[in-house]
Amino acid sequence: MNSSPAKSKPYKRQIIVRRIRRVIREQPRGAWKIAYADFVTALMAFFLMLWLISSTSEEERRTIEEYFETPLMVVLSGGQSNDVSSSRIVGDQGEDLTKISGQVSKGDQPEKKVVISVTDAGRLLHLQEVARLQSLKDQLEQLIDNDAKLSQYKNQLLIDMTTEGLRIMIVDAQNRPMFQMGSAALQPYTVEILREIGKTLNQVPNKIGLSGHTDAAHYQGGSLGYSNWDLSADRANASRRELITGGMDQTKILRVVGLSDSVLFNPLDPYDAHNRRISIIVMNQKAAEEASHDGGQ
Repeated sequence: MNSSPAKSKPYKRQIIVRRIRRVIREQPRGAWKIAYADFVTALMAFFLMLWLISSTSEEERRTIEEYFETPLMVVLSGGQSNDVSSSRIVGDQGEDLTKISGQVSKGDQPEKKVVISVTDAGRLLHLQEVARLQSLKDQLEQLIDNDAKLSQYKNQLLIDMTTEGLRIMIVDAQNRPMFQMGSAALQPYTVEILREIGKTLNQVPNKIGLSGHTDAAHYQGGSLGYSNWDLSADRANASRRELITGGMDQTKILRVVGLSDSVLFNPLDPYDAHNRRISIIVMNQKAAEEASHDGGQ
């Protein structure tokens, strides 16, 4: 008996699909650092504000609030206000300072009365002056850093704020004096320094005071002949001439004095080279008034 061959099942080919997924890893970025720095800065400003609120009196906070609400140019220097709301500034005696300052009323809008005392106005002037001198200090420091000639004398140019205003000191170094030994003749690099400073000082309306200083090494003959008093005064006057040659308005000069070794920069070492210096004072209003008053005596 012939048997028929078994029917084979059809072969199904298995198809395998491989899909390659490319994982792109982003390079680490520092954007979070900037966000974190902004957060820390804002947090510091917030705590600083809390500290100021807790350390100031109610009157001082009210003065600060009035400072930001009142147009400064209207209060201090006159001129028409651009504020949308009209303000009326009342002085200590009850007089209306609005007409004096030139502020114009805007239609029939309700007026906002702001009481500014003479003391408050003085504080505003002081804040404005401090900001102006600080800006000048920043400009001078930037000038010294960026100028190739001045930067090499950076250690001999000292700038700081004092009770009289902004002080710029040009001091001697042990091996690099600003003047010729025992003379009021300036070194060539001192001339360059003074002329560059003179240009910058014209940017503020403040008066200028100059003082010359020496160390404790005296001339032979002491005070009977030419002394450190004469030398310090001559050096201050020579510096004045170079400032003016550099472009500074000569009407800004209010005081030129020689102080010899009476005001030492380094009292612990009267013979230190830093005691030999020229001090340029950009006077604040109070110091300028006192200097003018002393000159009138």
